[in-house]
Amino acid sequence: MSDQQNALRRGALGVAGIVFLVLAAVAPLTGIVVVASLAIALGNGGGTPASFFIVAIILLLFAVGYAQMSKQLVNAGGFYAFVVKGLGRTGGLIAGLIATLGYNFFVVGTIGTSGFFMQTIIAELTGFDLHWYVWGLLSIIVCFVMARTGVDFSSKVLGVSLVLEVLILVVFDVSVLLKTGYDISAFSPAAIFSGSLPIGLLLAATGFLGFEATALFSEEARNPLKTIPRATYTSIIAIGVIFGVTTWAVVSATGVAQAQQTAVDHLANGDLIFSLAETYLGSGMTIVMQILLLVSLFAAMLAFHNSATRYLYSLGRARILPAVLARTRSNGAPAVAGAVQAIFAALVALAFALAGLVPIVTLVPAMLGFGTLSVLILQVLAAASIIVWFRRRRDPRLWSTLVAPGIGFLGLLSIVLLAVFNFNIVAGSEEPAILMLPLLLVVAAVVGVIYAAYLKRSKPAVYDALATDIEKFNVHVSHDGGAAHIPEPNV
Repeated sequence: MSDQQNALRRGALGVAGIVFLVLAAVAPLTGIVVVASLAIALGNGGGTPASFFIVAIILLLFAVGYAQMSKQLVNAGGFYAFVVKGLGRTGGLIAGLIATLGYNFFVVGTIGTSGFFMQTIIAELTGFDLHWYVWGLLSIIVCFVMARTGVDFSSKVLGVSLVLEVLILVVFDVSVLLKTGYDISAFSPAAIFSGSLPIGLLLAATGFLGFEATALFSEEARNPLKTIPRATYTSIIAIGVIFGVTTWAVVSATGVAQAQQTAVDHLANGDLIFSLAETYLGSGMTIVMQILLLVSLFAAMLAFHNSATRYLYSLGRARILPAVLARTRSNGAPAVAGAVQAIFAALVALAFALAGLVPIVTLVPAMLGFGTLSVLILQVLAAASIIVWFRRRRDPRLWSTLVAPGIGFLGLLSIVLLAVFNFNIVAGSEEPAILMLPLLLVVAAVVGVIYAAYLKRSKPAVYDALATDIEKFNVHVSHDGGAAHIPEPNV
């Protein structure tokens, strides 16, 4: 296999391109319609805007250490490549398996979400009623074709959808500001600690899922040593502002004191945001918002498909999974990994469809809930790895390599514990089979330990590849995409 057949396209993405890929995965409009509504109803009600800002601060503190690590690590393996360096090959392998599971399950969930809302909204607007799985299958096929065209093309498509999503939210925010005004009491202690602040923080954290994907595109970034940190900071701040301000508009529109009960009343139909849009935007713009929700859902599917594909690609390149997964097209798009990812997602969703299950009740909460927990654990492992690695090197920059990422780690760990003990809320289900899904992560950890021991004993070259391929450490990437090894700094 030539380098051309297993190399990603270097220099394809700048800061804006990566931010578009990340924010599209976050899907701002979908996040407001689904995540923000749930956080208001089940979390801390009128104080939910503060929950989003608190989570943004936690992630920014983590990003301080992440920025230092990303300046020395250029790899399509994302966060789990960090874990290799900080916690060792076995820890990295476990993180890689968890990441691969989580992101692939996410794509399955987006098939259900996109298919369900496409069937519902298109039937409501046009009378044309097509089964949700057909819509979902068509969506993943289009995603696969777009991803094969190249990551730069994906970023442009996602950029357009992102702009449209954010514009409709800005129009809504401004309308609430002009007609009602924003209620500052949303940030009072009484509001912040109303309801359940822990659940509010947990659900707010799910709104940021996807920001960690910046590391996945480092090999395809222009000057990644600068681009990736900048894209990470930009993404976290943008997500925090979009969700924080829009949620503030929502609770101001409902009344801060009445926000939680109002959200609970609309929980069954999931129409809190659309009901407010009717009042503040009118029927015509509400229909536009519904259509843009479909665009948002497709954009999220495309972004998560790109991310899941790169995890499969990276594990294949390191020969942890079949090496054929590392085969790329001439434009650098992972060809085989993309096909495997799309087929896997389509087949799992098909099983739910054949069983006659309602996707929004079964498929979506199961897959997205499990994916959420997986990515949160991945973030915690990455945070711990950053701290451990810099401490081993006795790095003197205590704020950026210990204090800030340490606070971020504790915040993320708290959120993970909340997710584990409240998985029924994360997954939106009380079904025993769904509540047992976190056990898959335990299985992944056990398999990782056993597999690493087997590789070390029987396939030492593959075991070594966990450090030499998954993690390309101390690589300087020039502006034209070329790379040259540089000596490790004496720290």
